[in-house]
Amino acid sequence: MPDLDILNQMIKDSARVRIESRHQKPIVVLEEPQAKKCSVEIRGLPDDVVIIKADAFESPFSVFTCKKGECKRADYIVVADTGRKKVIIFIEMKKTKKSKQDIEKQLSGAKCFLAYCKEIGISFWENSNFLSGYKYRFVSIGHISISKRKTRIERKSGIHDEPGKMMKVDWPSHLQFNHLAGH
Repeated sequence: MPDLDILNQMIKDSARVRIESRHQKPIVVLEEPQAKKCSVEIRGLPDDVVIIKADAFESPFSVFTCKKGECKRADYIVVADTGRKKVIIFIEMKKTKKSKQDIEKQLSGAKCFLAYCKEIGISFWENSNFLSGYKYRFVSIGHISISKRKTRIERKSGIHDEPGKMMKVDWPSHLQFNHLAGH
C-alpha cells in the first residue's frame, strides 16, 4: 500500500488539512493555530500529498519533563510524493517572530512525531519501507499577521534539511511548493 494511503488511514480527518483546488490546481491555505486570521497559501502542490496538523497530537506532558523542549511540535507536516521525488516539509508558522532556538525545538518535535508515525506504519500496517526514501525540509514562516510586504526568504548555505538550517520566510502572501521542497 502506498505511504500516503497509509497516512490517510492512520491520521484522523480532523488532524489533516484539506487540499483545495483553484484554477484546477491543488493549493492549501495553512493557518497559524494560535491566530486564526493569519495564514499563508502554498501553491503548486503535487497530486499526492498529505498535510498533517502536527500540533493536533496532544502534548506528552504526562510522560516527559519537557525541560529540553521535547513536548514542542511545529504546526504542519507536508508529506508529498511528486513521482520524481519524495519530500517531507516541516513547517512552523509565527504571527510575528520567535527565537530561532524555540523554532528549532518545534521543528525537531514534529520530526519526532513523524518518526512515531513511521514506526506505527511499520508495525501495524506491516510495511517495512513506510516513509523511507523521503528528503526532509524544515521551514519557519514568520510575520504572517503583519501587512504583506515583499516576501523575504533567508536560507543558510546548503539545503534546509535540518532544524538548525531551516529556511526562514517572512511576510509571505503565497509560496510555491517546489521552492519549499528545495527542487
